[in-house]
Amino acid sequence: MRVDSTAIRQIDYDPEHGKLFVTFHDGDEYVYVGVPPRVTEAFVRAPSKGRFFQRMIRDRYPYNRV
Repeated sequence: MRVDSTAIRQIDYDPEHGKLFVTFHDGDEYVYVGVPPRVTEAFVRAPSKGRFFQRMIRDRYPYNRV
């Protein structure tokens, strides 16, 4: 889903596999593995997606560039 953020363009989630896909405005896309649904839900609701990403996702879950 597209989101209102200056850093992040899109957030997608695969609940079956716990994969969070994050696309940034510069076009880079990453998949984060093992992200619980509650963290993803909070991410989507966060007033600042960039700050939430920095505090709660980045460097906390394994990831790969897509």
